[in-house]
Amino acid sequence: MLSDSRFSVDATRPGYPRMRADTRPPSRRRPFVDTDPPEHVTYRRMLNAEFTVRRITAMRPDIERVVDGLLDAMVSRGSSADLVSAFALPLPSLVICRMLGVPYDDHEFFESRTRTSMSGASTAEQSAAAMGELFEYLEALFAQRQEQPADDLISKLATGPVAQGALDRGGAVGMILVLLVAGHETTANMISLGLLTLLRDPGLCDELRRQPERMPMVVEELLRYHSITDTVAIRVALADVELGGQLIKAGDGVVTLALSANHDEEVFEHPDRFDPDRGARHHLAFGYGPHQCIGQNLARAELEIAYRRLLTRLPDLRVAADVDALPYKYPAQIFGVERLPVQW
Repeated sequence: MLSDSRFSVDATRPGYPRMRADTRPPSRRRPFVDTDPPEHVTYRRMLNAEFTVRRITAMRPDIERVVDGLLDAMVSRGSSADLVSAFALPLPSLVICRMLGVPYDDHEFFESRTRTSMSGASTAEQSAAAMGELFEYLEALFAQRQEQPADDLISKLATGPVAQGALDRGGAVGMILVLLVAGHETTANMISLGLLTLLRDPGLCDELRRQPERMPMVVEELLRYHSITDTVAIRVALADVELGGQLIKAGDGVVTLALSANHDEEVFEHPDRFDPDRGARHHLAFGYGPHQCIGQNLARAELEIAYRRLLTRLPDLRVAADVDALPYKYPAQIFGVERLPVQW
């Protein structure tokens, strides 16, 4: 379904599912993630070069420096920390800020607006207001880059597609907003949840210290196992489609569930078990089809480097709290822990 052109991501179409009763009708001005091919493909091509495997491979030394800097700061403050605030959240925020050209000094502003928009406790008005404030902030920053370009993605959009008339400023700012929000919130939650899973198996941690080449496969299993996003995709059918023996009529809305798909017993043996040797990269943590997460290569690199350096630099790292009593983000669009006390 995720690669089937008979299903649309366009939220303005009749029948498109509303995930909450107080959601406002969508604007005709849609972010690029809510457009169908070929329009979506056109927008995506404006960003693809920044997220290729080659580009992210070239960024790895910079990511490693960020990781080591955060670990240095943690160690300098003592032998304990909240991993979420000291490491898991600042790592992807720093990386995506440098990539986009967003000042990290403003991280509390955009992180708080993201939390509000993602929280299930927020009303539709509160979520919309938070995203509106973030859009205005990025719009002002984009205008600055139009006047004074730098070596960042905002400047590349300003001097490229926008200057050439292929994209308007609002569309470019919408792209940056999506990349900024998705580029820090999802990875931050995966860093903390994934580490929590690893630390519950000290034997596996020892193996990964000796065999770091296994880390990419372990990351894939962590992504599948946790499936931290509420949904993989929301669609509306454009035609009658029979799927899995079920007739979906034109105009019907469809919501795909990441956790269900990634824990499908017909696809994964013992799906509710974390198996570091599973080697399953065909999960749907990053979606599938033309709307598959454009930042997946970056996320994988950040997770691999973060787990590897945490385990090797802090060999005595352990959770300093009752795991069953940890505060989790619920309800929220992206699952995670609020805090993760650790010691080393």
